Amino acid sequence: MNSQPIFKDWEPQHTALFGRHTIRLQHALAESGLFTDEALAGLIDRADAANYNIATMGADHRRSNWRSGDKGDRSGAEVIDAVRNGRIWINLQRVNTFEPRYAALLDRIFAEIEGRVPGLETYKQTLGVLISSPNAQVFYHCDVPGQMLWQIRGRKKVYVYPPSEPFLNPADMEGVILGLTEEEVPYEPWFDEHAEVYDLEPGQMLHWPLNGPHRVVNHDCLNVSVTTEHWTNEIRASYAMNYANGILRQIGVGNPSRAISGPGFYGKAALAAAVKYSGVMDKRRYRRVADFLVDPKAPGGFVDIQTRMN
Repeated sequence: MNSQPIFKDWEPQHTALFGRHTIRLQHALAESGLFTDEALAGLIDRADAANYNIATMGADHRRSNWRSGDKGDRSGAEVIDAVRNGRIWINLQRVNTFEPRYAALLDRIFAEIEGRVPGLETYKQTLGVLISSPNAQVFYHCDVPGQMLWQIRGRKKVYVYPPSEPFLNPADMEGVILGLTEEEVPYEPWFDEHAEVYDLEPGQMLHWPLNGPHRVVNHDCLNVSVTTEHWTNEIRASYAMNYANGILRQIGVGNPSRAISGPGFYGKAALAAAVKYSGVMDKRRYRRVADFLVDPKAPGGFVDIQTRMN
């Protein structure tokens, strides 16, 4: 794979669309050999608790239906068995930080993208791996950095919504950035009438505009996907603006400007940096509570346990 391009069908229009509109492209990640069951089990075995999330979910978007869990002493192979036969979602985060082969793949991905998009400079890139059960879903949410979703195995339906009101309220985005909530934002079923809907097949990548709300529903098959995140100076400026606006809103400033340039913005960037690095918001950050343990022999692939902070 090292001698072959990552993207198989990148055309000039994709250069113009990247970062501004949703694009779907063919990719060659599955040909790397890094996403077999054996490779994935090894990743799970080597990941520490800070580098994975495990969840189960109900059929609707009530927050109480999204529950966090832990793998305990289960092996990676056992976890994959539980995912294959249960209703579990596992997110292996920042795999590039502890697995050199995946770090090299990430470098190749962004070297190729930057080579195809003149002027694009990315940093703080990360690569994650999602392994999820047949018919599992990820509820309506938005992400902070730039995002790409790469399908490796299985099929899923992805709904992408406009990153603007009423689909994304600025105050909700600010709450995500401040860490007061996870990534979930309010959802109404009628939003679907305005969504872009994609059946993502193996070998396809989807990239959408910054902070675009989205949700995912697996088809009736095990799914393996890769997520990549990246930052640019423009994304960092948007982050600083939202962070500062969230602080200002909490002290009674209504509808603060969303400009990401000019003297007002630079004052906000300084405020965001001062508050963020003071640690004052850390005590208010949302914390996951693990209330189940992976068990490949149990219905749904897990058993309930007493809650503990994750």
